[in-house]
Amino acid sequence: MKTIKISADIIECSKDELSADDRRLVQSAEDFLPHAYAPYSKFSVSAAALLDNGVIVNGTNQENAASPSGLCAERTAVFYANSMYPNNKVLTLAISAFFEGQIVKNPITPCGSCRQVLLETEQRYHSPIRLILAGRDKCLIVNCINDILPLNFDSSFFD
Repeated sequence: MKTIKISADIIECSKDELSADDRRLVQSAEDFLPHAYAPYSKFSVSAAALLDNGVIVNGTNQENAASPSGLCAERTAVFYANSMYPNNKVLTLAISAFFEGQIVKNPITPCGSCRQVLLETEQRYHSPIRLILAGRDKCLIVNCINDILPLNFDSSFFD
């Protein structure tokens, strides 16, 4: 028997420490927060995906009374990007959330379903997706989805 250690390097910084391009992507996510449809939870989430062609695609959470029929912002953005720009990779995904009249203090992380979709998108395009998780007081930067979903389910199980 052996122990396997799983670890990830995640960068914590302020928004001011982000590059100009990263700040622009976070701002795009924040600008789209009013487009979220969150009448039940009142918790709006927005994601902005930077593609390798320079296009930014946005998505917001879309709730439904027949929960869990809604869809998270991350999947909305990535599915839209994959549909409209099937030959372009998602390079970076910025995620922001709004609750009780303001941007949340601490960054939120993608749910398990979103992590799985993001992981498969990385695998589909053979390219890591960098995450910028933006809160009011700090940001977290994750270099690839495997860092936040290390024991994942993927196509290798079908070999």
